[in-house]
Amino acid sequence: MAGARVKAPRQSVFAERFGVFAECLLTGVWIALASLGVVTVPAAFAAGARHLRRRTAHQGGGWREFARDVRAAARGGWAVGLAGWAAVGLAWCDVRAVRAGLPGGPLAAAAGLVALIGLAVAGLRASAAWEPGAGWPALLAAAGRRTVLDPAGSFLLVGGVALVACSALLVAPLAVPVLGAVAAAAVAVEERHRRR
Repeated sequence: MAGARVKAPRQSVFAERFGVFAECLLTGVWIALASLGVVTVPAAFAAGARHLRRRTAHQGGGWREFARDVRAAARGGWAVGLAGWAAVGLAWCDVRAVRAGLPGGPLAAAAGLVALIGLAVAGLRASAAWEPGAGWPALLAAAGRRTVLDPAGSFLLVGGVALVACSALLVAPLAVPVLGAVAAAAVAVEERHRRR
């Protein structure tokens, strides 16, 4: 059977891609668990993005490395998480202003919503670029610039966040693993921007 063809490479490519997809879903569960501290959301996404970068680079990594990264990212990331929740609170106040019929309420709500979306995208981009030892203020400043200078990548991340929101509305348990897909999207957007 010396002339028999081997189709192993095609199967291994499929297996590798499916493995990355499965790793994204598992990472979403890890991100959700690490986000239970509420202010640890940026640290959880940073650790998830770093885990997915390791996975796609064929480096080792698992739950222990993820937990270590969460602890390292949370050192400065808790303040970012707290600021993010404060921004959500301000957006909620904008919505209340619209419902109360205050003059200028719709304009304030629209501006608040756009600002909240921009902050969320910048936060995701900063989390995707995080490495141990990196300072969050510098990461956020650079991510803010990339958010504005790379609108296509930013809109891709807005779509990812919308996907998580729709998943949570339709099938709540599905929103947990989809968080990993958002982290993977942030990693892909940052890699795309870096290569350009």
